[in-house]
Amino acid sequence: MLQKRKALRLAGYNYATPGAYYITICTHGRKSIFGMIEDRTMNLNDYGRIVEKCWFNLPDHYPNIQLGEWIIMPNHIHGIIEIVTVGAGSQTLPNVGAGLQSLPIVRAGLKPAPTTKKHHGIPEIVRAFKTFSSRRINKLRNTPGTPVWQRNYFEHIIRNKKSMQQISNYIRNNPLHWSGDDQCKPDIW
Repeated sequence: MLQKRKALRLAGYNYATPGAYYITICTHGRKSIFGMIEDRTMNLNDYGRIVEKCWFNLPDHYPNIQLGEWIIMPNHIHGIIEIVTVGAGSQTLPNVGAGLQSLPIVRAGLKPAPTTKKHHGIPEIVRAFKTFSSRRINKLRNTPGTPVWQRNYFEHIIRNKKSMQQISNYIRNNPLHWSGDDQCKPDIW
């Protein structure tokens, strides 16, 4: 009999809703492949620099996001992704419960020509990040198709300023608490 996987996402929640999301993604087998912690500072290797570049490139692929505090650790990455309404500018706090505003439909001549852009949510953004970084890492190490990341990821909807500050501090200080084991679980609460 197959074991049923526990759902990690909040049932019924739309993860494309504007707001801030805390993400943790662990490496496959929790292997430390992105560099080393030395003197309480993370020193990235070539694979870590690939992950860093892919992280910073996310807004180029998803114009409805802004990146917040983040860090690459030897075997995982923590980051805050803010989904914003395109054209509305930056939001400093999550807009929990707000739906996406529909963009105007632009018409060309007499025929309708909808130009609404799809707003991708956290699952798609994380999937793309993992795919982009895995392909580049595997190309560098000549191991096509080898898993780099664990199958799933941890996310938390950031609901207020206090939570945002706690999570940002946790991310920023993560190298100070590294003990070299498989610390891939966010334990900020």
